[in-house]
Amino acid sequence: MTNKKLHLDPKYCILVTGGAGFIGSNLCITLLNNGNKVRCLDNFATGKLDNINALLSNPNFTLIEGDIRDIEVCKSACKEVDYVLHQAALGSVPRSIKDPITSNDVNVSGFLNMLVAARDCSVKRFIYAASSSTYGDSENMPKIEDVIGKPLSPYAITKYVNELYANIFSTTYGLETIGLRYFNVFGRHQDPNGAYAAVIPKFVMQLMNHESPIINGDGTYSRDFTYIENVVQMNIRAIAATDKKATNTVYNVAYGERTDLNELVALLKEYLSVFDSKISEVQIKYGPTRQGDVPHSLASIEKAKTLLEYHPEYDIKKGLKEATTWYWQNLKQ
Repeated sequence: MTNKKLHLDPKYCILVTGGAGFIGSNLCITLLNNGNKVRCLDNFATGKLDNINALLSNPNFTLIEGDIRDIEVCKSACKEVDYVLHQAALGSVPRSIKDPITSNDVNVSGFLNMLVAARDCSVKRFIYAASSSTYGDSENMPKIEDVIGKPLSPYAITKYVNELYANIFSTTYGLETIGLRYFNVFGRHQDPNGAYAAVIPKFVMQLMNHESPIINGDGTYSRDFTYIENVVQMNIRAIAATDKKATNTVYNVAYGERTDLNELVALLKEYLSVFDSKISEVQIKYGPTRQGDVPHSLASIEKAKTLLEYHPEYDIKKGLKEATTWYWQNLKQ
């Protein structure tokens, strides 16, 4: 595991909001394996108890069932905490287009509550999940942290507002913050079900059921798909950073390569066919382009390499091999 090389001090108490979710649960597991005390705050709107069931008996793990829209819950969760890894949010561009008010309540008001709680409880550093959606209509490739465009969805607006608020809390109140702009994260514990499921687990489940995945558009849209282990490494490095120049800023969290959707499906079929040869025969269908989608996404990770010594170990192929194996072992009916 990547985190073993980082020598994170095990004495830290770390709060993971959204800790029962996809990314949050992976962070909880890694931190507990490192010997840290971990608090998980989740309202289970999108998080799953199954993701953290195995952790409940660990004496270093505390589950707090609550909502970040409640300031008192946030303050209680932050008491005597050294670091906050804020993952709680309502993701999905389509969800935010359908219901912008709830997305704003959770992603902006809830975020502000957590900042206030972290400030009032003297948390050492507030590390939060930002998003590549912040780049909006910027056509620059690769995406560099200092060059963004106009947001293309309510979700993107909320994540950009998070960055603005974090900056204000750093400059006005002295709260150290680090924003991590995630690029299309995938891997174990990512939910394949529901109307807003991410593309990789959704396609995996369809292929395992011999159903045709539907690609939005002609399949040439591309993404910098990022395996969960790279994201875990980046969060740990954000905690461990000692150089003040590395704080109060934002970083891209990605691998630094892009894969289009046609290539993605071809790889999924190849890796899943190892378990079931019939999957190779499943046909792909194409549908309309999705509203609010950015055509291409590719990250520059030079800033993270330079300031946080981030070195992602999983490219798309290595990540997909692990992910498809996990899905087959855990979700195949």
